[in-house]
Amino acid sequence: MSNENHSVADETIKISPDMFERATGAQKEDSEKIAAPSLSFLQDSWRRLKKNKAAVLSLIVLILMMLASVAAPILAPRDPNAQVIQHANLPPKIPGVDINGLNGTSVAGTTRVDKYEQQNVPDDVYYFLGTDSLGRDLLSRILYGTRVSLLIAFVAALFDLTIGVTYGLVSGWYGGRVDNVMQRILEIISGVPNLVVVILMLLVLNPGITSIIIALAITGWISMARVVRAQTLKLKNQEYILAARALGESPVQIALKHLIPNLSGVIIIQTMFSIPSAIFFEAFLSFIGIGIPAPTASLGTLINDGYKTFRFLPHLMWYPAGVICVLMIAFNLLADGLRDAFDPKMKD
Repeated sequence: MSNENHSVADETIKISPDMFERATGAQKEDSEKIAAPSLSFLQDSWRRLKKNKAAVLSLIVLILMMLASVAAPILAPRDPNAQVIQHANLPPKIPGVDINGLNGTSVAGTTRVDKYEQQNVPDDVYYFLGTDSLGRDLLSRILYGTRVSLLIAFVAALFDLTIGVTYGLVSGWYGGRVDNVMQRILEIISGVPNLVVVILMLLVLNPGITSIIIALAITGWISMARVVRAQTLKLKNQEYILAARALGESPVQIALKHLIPNLSGVIIIQTMFSIPSAIFFEAFLSFIGIGIPAPTASLGTLINDGYKTFRFLPHLMWYPAGVICVLMIAFNLLADGLRDAFDPKMKD
């Protein structure tokens, strides 16, 4: 039995030269070809982001809303501040639509009446989202109000990118006593509520966009500075940073060529979260009456005007509240998607 097994083993390991053939040039190229395409960091991040359907949908919604707000002078059917008292408190009416709430009718007591007919509105005059108590077109005011709110939000984001990133880089790079002093300054500034800063601004400036922007510029960049400082403390001892310092590069060159590119993901994500916060802050100030003054429209002022007559004219509050909700949700979903896309440890 052992001899038979030995002979079988000899037969199985017998290899002849005829079993091999020389590989051609084409076969060598195929074996060494990389199957996946070479992607940069941004290309790979975009590939990850496209897999997040909620983030892509939010990006599309935000682009459309931004384009609509920028083109407000073209898209708005009327002057947002033009008052037509004869057309006050009209419900929405869309031509060709016979749905309650969109056909110009409203409930008066127990019956539904045509408000446009009651107020002798011409047949060719429509208000797609209705009018307010002064006869101003709500759609036009929402378009212009969204424009103002987004302007304030993006200016606040600009301050985050300039003041916050610079402050965080300097604090994290130098460390030691410089970092200690700069962080104590941050704690003092963050200890003052934003509302107090705005009220102090009103003592010097008139209520409006300028005072809100200055208030956000004073306190809004603190979170960005802390995040950038923490990441800088972690990155400044990496090998490529030490090599750049050994080669004689200045701190400014290191920050521009090495630190900021590696912090770009964190900076973009933090910026995306700061924009909805600024929108909500402006809406809150305008709602309590110390934000954008009349007759300028913003989402906060429109909600403030609408909630007073919410029981009788709910559309005056629902539409601007819906716009601000869509903005907040879309920015937060996009920020979540960007956070996952910029994370290289995220599994596909």
